[in-house]
Amino acid sequence: MKLSNEQLKSIYFGALHFSETEEGYLQAYQYTESQMDYFKGAFAFWYDRCFATTAKTLEFSTTATQVSFEYKFIWKGSEDSVELFVDGIATKICYVKDMGEKGSVSFALPEGEKNVVIYLPADATLLVRDFEINGEYVPAKKGEKVLWIGDSITQGYGPLRSAHTYVSVANRILNYDIINQGIGGYIYDKNVMVPMGDYKPDKIIIAMGTNQFFSESMEAVEEYYISLKEVYKDTPVLCVSPIWRGDCPDKYDIFVRFCENIKKIASQYSNVTVVDGFTLVPHLPEYYLDNLHPNVIGAELYGRNLVETIRNLGF
Repeated sequence: MKLSNEQLKSIYFGALHFSETEEGYLQAYQYTESQMDYFKGAFAFWYDRCFATTAKTLEFSTTATQVSFEYKFIWKGSEDSVELFVDGIATKICYVKDMGEKGSVSFALPEGEKNVVIYLPADATLLVRDFEINGEYVPAKKGEKVLWIGDSITQGYGPLRSAHTYVSVANRILNYDIINQGIGGYIYDKNVMVPMGDYKPDKIIIAMGTNQFFSESMEAVEEYYISLKEVYKDTPVLCVSPIWRGDCPDKYDIFVRFCENIKKIASQYSNVTVVDGFTLVPHLPEYYLDNLHPNVIGAELYGRNLVETIRNLGF
């Protein structure tokens, strides 16, 4: 059967809201109109990436043996992937570099009841239409609503695998119902910390700061947490300070000091739990794409170590 876009929305996770193009493609957004308007006027790099399909998935259980959909790219950053997971195991990977600007993707599924997750690209914007499945399906059931905020590492640049960003790794275990507002180049910027209509997360995870450590002033971070408190009140927040980076040895002391100051500011709020990002990924270049963004191995460790930390903290 072919799903209407309204039906498709029931298995499409990671979206704050949707729109439909004249060609009938479904586009999903993780930011409000006002947030996207701000990005447009502030920094083109942010604006391009705020539309990306980062951490967006199609998730359902089914006995079907075939699914397919048509797609269209309207923006590409890095060339990661569209991936099929069946019962938690990667089954097929379609790399963006091998996909045309428009086309179709088809996945064969094994016999019997199974849980299916299709990961859409983390650093590209992919539109979907005409989703077909040759059997009945039931949308996945998710847990707590979690708003994830961060920079390119949280958006998913580095592993070059959409299913192996640290957020995707963590969420395979935690099964949060997430909105991922990670965006390449992002910093602590109070202008984006605004109410998002009816969206009320149960928890918030913030992991950023590495893009502004060169600033000796902590004013932007302080203002951000003030705005966070105003918008989300006592919603539980997990602050993950920046992870290790090895691409700036001459400024490493400044970087460490900045990370410590982030932890000090965040810890002043009773609803904020602080995690030392330096404990999550080994301080070795083998775990990084470029000594800044974790590669597929580093991201796997980041996600799993973060899950263990979240569970130990009872967050």
